[in-house]
Amino acid sequence: MLLQIIFYVAITAEAMTAALAAGRRSMDWFGVCVLACVTALGGGTARDLVLGHYPLIWVENPYLLVLCCVAAFITIAFARYMAALRWPFLLLDAIGLVTFTIIGCNVALEMGQQPIMVVVAGLLTGIVGGILRDVLCNDVPLVFSSELYATVAIVSGVLYYFGHISNLNHDMVIIGVIIVGFALRVLAIVFKLQMPKFIYDKELR
Repeated sequence: MLLQIIFYVAITAEAMTAALAAGRRSMDWFGVCVLACVTALGGGTARDLVLGHYPLIWVENPYLLVLCCVAAFITIAFARYMAALRWPFLLLDAIGLVTFTIIGCNVALEMGQQPIMVVVAGLLTGIVGGILRDVLCNDVPLVFSSELYATVAIVSGVLYYFGHISNLNHDMVIIGVIIVGFALRVLAIVFKLQMPKFIYDKELR
């Protein structure tokens, strides 16, 4: 139940941040709703397509589309106040990243997937939505160039898998993974922790 509550909160937060990104690109209301849905549900959709897990999450639960659109319209209505909520959104995004990762891992585990695919499923669920948002906004995806993000999803997925196979209390595993993943993401934001970057500025002729 705790995981489900956090899941809905995270989807709402992801949809709202996507709506703000759409506003910065002067998209119309339809574009705002599409970007909100793609960002909030894109990770789960990509995971389900890769694993052959049907029906897709938003086909099985179409009210998730309604939730994303409502969040988008709320963002439009209160956009002037959103700048003051930067840190709350960052913290919700951090919790959402870990929550999405755990849910993705769960889907793979229920399907009997191998350990690597369990972690990959969690990774896809956690990061693909943001990648799609940035691509649709014609930006280099933040996950490829900003503070640790995909790494947090990978670490969270690995911890969750080993907690699962160790027969520990499931709720305690979830809480522990959320705490570790959330802390790692916040530390990455505060201290600007990033993966090493590859810079190559020579043209091949």
